[in-house]
Amino acid sequence: MKNRYRKHEAREFVLAQPACHPDLARRIYTSRLIGRESCLVLHGGGNTSVKLPKETLLGEMKDALYIKGSGWDLATIQEPGFPALDLAYLRRLRALDALTDEEMVNQCLTHLFDSASPPPSIEALVHAFLPHRFVDHTHADAIVTLTNMAEPEARLRDILGDSIAILPWIMPGFPLAKTVSACYENRPDIEAIILGNHGIFTFAETAEQAYGRMIHFVSLAEEYLHSQQQKKGGKKKRGGAPSPDPGIFLPLLRGALTRDASSPFLLHIRTNEVIRQRLDRERAREIFSTGVLTPDHVIRTKNYPLWLDVREFTEEERMAEAIASAMATYESAYTGYFQEQVAARNEPRIMLDSKPRLIFAPGLGIIGVGVTEKDAVIAADIGEHTLAAKAMGAAVAPYQELAAGHIFDMEYWSLEQAKLKKGKMLAASRPLAGRTALVTGGGGAIAVGIGRQLLAAGARGFLSDIDPVRLQRVCELLGQEFDPTMISGIAMDVTEAASVQQGLHEIVMKYGGLDILVPNAGLALVSTLAELDDLALKRALDVNLIGVFQMIKAATPIFRRQRRTGHLPAHIIINSSKNVFAPGAAFGAYSASKAGAHQLGKIAALELAEIGVRVNMINADGIFADHGISSGLWDVVGPDRMRSRNLDPAGLQEYYRNRNLLKTEVLADHVGHAVVFFASGLTPTTGATLPVDGGIAAAFPR
Repeated sequence: MKNRYRKHEAREFVLAQPACHPDLARRIYTSRLIGRESCLVLHGGGNTSVKLPKETLLGEMKDALYIKGSGWDLATIQEPGFPALDLAYLRRLRALDALTDEEMVNQCLTHLFDSASPPPSIEALVHAFLPHRFVDHTHADAIVTLTNMAEPEARLRDILGDSIAILPWIMPGFPLAKTVSACYENRPDIEAIILGNHGIFTFAETAEQAYGRMIHFVSLAEEYLHSQQQKKGGKKKRGGAPSPDPGIFLPLLRGALTRDASSPFLLHIRTNEVIRQRLDRERAREIFSTGVLTPDHVIRTKNYPLWLDVREFTEEERMAEAIASAMATYESAYTGYFQEQVAARNEPRIMLDSKPRLIFAPGLGIIGVGVTEKDAVIAADIGEHTLAAKAMGAAVAPYQELAAGHIFDMEYWSLEQAKLKKGKMLAASRPLAGRTALVTGGGGAIAVGIGRQLLAAGARGFLSDIDPVRLQRVCELLGQEFDPTMISGIAMDVTEAASVQQGLHEIVMKYGGLDILVPNAGLALVSTLAELDDLALKRALDVNLIGVFQMIKAATPIFRRQRRTGHLPAHIIINSSKNVFAPGAAFGAYSASKAGAHQLGKIAALELAEIGVRVNMINADGIFADHGISSGLWDVVGPDRMRSRNLDPAGLQEYYRNRNLLKTEVLADHVGHAVVFFASGLTPTTGATLPVDGGIAAAFPR
């Protein structure tokens, strides 16, 4: 690992922040250097601090501990990411014999200098009790790998030298803080403390020296592991079975993850030649199915991955059975672990779901599992680092995982249980979390409203359109209002089976499956039947009718595979039209093609009920625009309607508002709300039609 500290960069960084204390600026600079190394602080696995004088509101000078705040990424941390705490008070806590985790957190929060600061790191007391000005802590992969071996002390001293102290695994919190500080006081000559199964602390009076020591010790560990791997390596298997078809395997897997689950999961597939070779090496399952590198990972991945090798099953039915069986075995083992640990403690706990969060699939790669895309990516990141670390460690000594009791203490830590309760409250406000949704006709106004409400409900959204410019505009608009990573555009022509198949394949490869399909693409034209051109009619039928057919046909195998191993229903919600029941003159091509699509929806409801797919229709009236995105339909229809009624654009919208019973404007968001209602499955409804038109008697369903 390279030491990336550059004196001139540090000096320029300090000068660029004149309002920031120079040592805090240096702390930010070296923290970012640490944060850029994923093998040091993978997804929040580390913290840094600096001790500085701080002037209070009354003009008094007090010693303060500035420590990384919860939720901040070291790679991009800024001054507000270092909350300041009363250092003198924190150090007085060391005199206590015991301190609960909840009270420890309370004492930290009540001794912030600014109540608006982010919560300080859970390891604030470790940093406070150490006397050094700068303290760095990481979960360095190489260090943790070396501690996950039997009797690692002699090996660590041989590799890292005598200027280190080594402690066994200790649960984060007050006991760890007292033990670390006592360790340093007993050996004030040390430059680092190694924590078994946890990581490394380095410390010094300057930011450069504390950071330099971190890089020095981690580099020694990395160099040793690499040298041993080059000597011994890992033997590869020869002539493995062909890889499973991901288009079949992933929906089956995603379905199995929904068995007895309250919500589905998103998948993140991570694959490359190195990953595939590691999963296919000799004794791969034995090496890689062991416990987490550090208990910090258990919150993200559970202790064990699910090993799922289905390459021998070429028939879909056999593959589905193998996946379901492996999932059931994994869940049974997890439930047994939970019950055993609770019984040993005789203390109540809220059991987490028993689903795996990390799956190793030989022939394919690593699969991260999460209710959100972020969770799935984090799990895959940890999986990739775990594979690399265990592959290197296997060349040195057998892996020794931490005892189940220690893992349980971390996984079911009271502080994490409190987060669980908050998470359940958040999940209740996001009924479509973990679901993937595809909306066709994604470049138009109605898609803006549908996309907005799907994203607000927690769905991972995809919009498709044949016009890439309009599609990008809508995605960018929604990305300004929501997390832009939650919305993606897919170029797709709904009239072409190959284009539709390719688009759905992209979604499956990205997240494992599809839950909500909204055929929304539509084409309008104004013409009497006598003047209607044959090719124009065919084009309207191709988009409005055949396009819906192509989408339903292509999505059905995905829905069927998900249902074979799972239970949560999928939804098809067709954006039909008020014209289905109340057609207009000179609008025959649109009205007839929409009526045909509406009828297809009813047939689909009849045919797909056996696999749990619910198919419903929304009949909306005229929607003109949304946030500057015009309706393609009204771009075509509007001028004729205005001419026939001698109205300007504002007058036409007023006309449509006044013609419905509620005298209201129908918005794209109203259609979006209707989509979310159906997709939420609050009622056991299929084959239904929901008007979104303010009440037009002629269009009442009948």
